Amino acid sequence: MQFLPACSKLRQMAKAALVALVLIGSTLAVRLASAQERAAKTEPIVLHAARLLDIENGRIITPGELLVEGERIAEAGRTVTHPPGAQTIDLGDSTLMPGLIDAHIHLFLHPGAEDLQTVQESVPQRTILALLAARADLIAGFTAERDMGTEGAGSADTAVRNAINQGLVLGPRLRVSGNAVDILGGHEDAIDYNPAQHVLSNATYANNVDQIVEVIREQFKEGADFIKMYETGPDSIRDGKLSTPYQYTEAQLEAAVHETARVGKRVAVHATSEPGTLYAAQAGVASIDHANELSEETMRLMREKQIYAVPTFTILEYFAEHAATPERGRFMHELLSLKSREFKKQLAAGVPMAVGSDVGPFPHGTQGRELVLMVQNGMKPLEALRADLLNGAKLLGWGGQIGALKPGYLADVIAVAGDPLEDIAAVQKVSFVMKGGMVYKH
Repeated sequence: MQFLPACSKLRQMAKAALVALVLIGSTLAVRLASAQERAAKTEPIVLHAARLLDIENGRIITPGELLVEGERIAEAGRTVTHPPGAQTIDLGDSTLMPGLIDAHIHLFLHPGAEDLQTVQESVPQRTILALLAARADLIAGFTAERDMGTEGAGSADTAVRNAINQGLVLGPRLRVSGNAVDILGGHEDAIDYNPAQHVLSNATYANNVDQIVEVIREQFKEGADFIKMYETGPDSIRDGKLSTPYQYTEAQLEAAVHETARVGKRVAVHATSEPGTLYAAQAGVASIDHANELSEETMRLMREKQIYAVPTFTILEYFAEHAATPERGRFMHELLSLKSREFKKQLAAGVPMAVGSDVGPFPHGTQGRELVLMVQNGMKPLEALRADLLNGAKLLGWGGQIGALKPGYLADVIAVAGDPLEDIAAVQKVSFVMKGGMVYKH
């Protein structure tokens, strides 16, 4: 996203939070280790609550129960079997629902100037902060996420993902991309610095098809699950329309899509407007993230090819409210208004939607706001939840494994206060978190 000027107060707050959370984290590590030891011999767990969200059928079941055996759901419904020796957790007047999914996050960013973070903070320091961010997201109810670029930290997200998978640290299931891919002088290339200083880009250069293929192969060698590419550059608004230069041609994006498909993986793009979004849709990417403005042809292709738009409202709202100058604030508010109008057009055109917040530049663990904003801008709560849970699971490659409370699915479960079909803000009030049958918040 766009860079913000440095904020010393935010940096001080981040450092203070780091000290406090490292102390908390050391205690949690002991608890987590003991939890992993218990995993092999865990007893069945019955979760009981006043309500249960049946996301596929779009209804609330009253009351709701789940039987969890090991890491998976064994039964779901109004009542389930209570095996001898099963632990029963009564969650009272709450709603059981699948763990939330954020399809656009940045674990390696925190509030403050993005460009200064990547220059002033070492990769080890940023990795520690990423571990704390992962924990915050999990505790907020996000049990699966897609990390859309480490912003100059290379493949450090591979280490974070692996540590979570090995039970060494707390965090959601992750799909990671490593460094994003960008052109020389492109979106993330330190363009506001004196060129003589040779400040490193926050992405990896690839300027032609051969370089794109080489970079993709290197990213996969380092553990990336997918490839993130910057398809458009800086935004401006002219006569009420968004103007954004494209960075890769359709042929270049198509080469990237073919190379990732060769090994069963996919490409996601940062793309805000035309013609970059059209080139991405023509090439057949998995998602177009931000998607502030789309042409009729782009929307048609996205609908036909089932390419997801990931709107990222929350980051625009945050930047509009925390702009460094009045002029910047006015531009961000204008961009947010334009996006709202265009989002309604996209909904009417049947563009597939997934939910991603772009969290990182705003505080981790607060991105439930994204679903609230999608509803405020035209979606119904059920539509937003299906975009998050069902479409998000497919986009992350976990379709049929997460995103619904069904027998055989992984036991990624949260409980929220209230009924999310009536008030989507319930997703911001998470009182219980389970991932893979292990309880992380109660």
